[in-house]
Amino acid sequence: MDGRGDLDPEVAAAFADSPIAAIDFGSFDFAGLPALREAMAAMPLPPLPATTTVSEQHSPAGRDGAPAIEVRVYQPAGAARPAPAVYWIHGGGMIFGTGLNEDARLNRWAEELGCVVVSVEYRLAPEHPYPAPLEDCYTGLLWTASHADELGVDPGRLVVAGASAGAGLAAGLALLARDRGEIPITFQLLIYPMIDDRNATVSSNLDAVVWSPAANLLGWRAYLADLHGTDEVPPYAAPARANDLIGLPPAFIAVGTLDVFRDEDIAYALNLLAAGVETELHVYPGAPHGFELVVADTAVARRAQRDIDDALRRALLRRRH
Repeated sequence: MDGRGDLDPEVAAAFADSPIAAIDFGSFDFAGLPALREAMAAMPLPPLPATTTVSEQHSPAGRDGAPAIEVRVYQPAGAARPAPAVYWIHGGGMIFGTGLNEDARLNRWAEELGCVVVSVEYRLAPEHPYPAPLEDCYTGLLWTASHADELGVDPGRLVVAGASAGAGLAAGLALLARDRGEIPITFQLLIYPMIDDRNATVSSNLDAVVWSPAANLLGWRAYLADLHGTDEVPPYAAPARANDLIGLPPAFIAVGTLDVFRDEDIAYALNLLAAGVETELHVYPGAPHGFELVVADTAVARRAQRDIDDALRRALLRRRH
């Protein structure tokens, strides 16, 4: 099914000039992942203002022998303390990426919203398949909550957020945190989350730009390893499989109509609502995966970023006990 011809004209023109347009994510295999990671690491990043204090810290070892992981902390100058916190999980299909790719967005959130942002560097698949990346995210979340006083964070106002694979991990983390009962999460901000390994929807077969069905298959194969293609995939790994969504924190979900994740994200929002979870869903016409970053100067991208920022601003005022 063709998902390219329906691109927003402004998006299509801007995408043609983007360096990411030259990367065919679906053409890689496991042996080619080092080259893919190198190509993504070489992408130009916007400069950062100097006003936010950024520090790199390490958590203690996690559960069941999981190693310590690195977190990057953004603390705005002059913010009221204790401040609300955003716990950010980066994207990359479970197979590449780093929180450094999101420095500009996270720094801006810290400055404009007066929040502390903690970005987690989780281990990547296929070298570290499920549950390693999710457990790393949990380790970092537990570190954030347990260091609330040191960070100047209000532990009752903790938002979990992510994009793409990071949003899928954030959704899984919300389920895990609910079931373990150790860390209260106020809100989950999910930007085009990767949450369904079954690839059985109409949109999962779109001939999409940026993240194609072939790329998605590679990401899920890497993350799930021997679980891939079976009925044994737990909902923590693929939240769309969850049968019990009751008691999850309120959610914001955003996705474009030309994203392979479109249908699974819409279905997840509906299932959250059916479970009594307050949920806000935005679907952007003519928008592909990653559009608010890849073609950030287009009208639809600016609209999405305003919606994301507004949802986060409201979420940071919430408190959960």
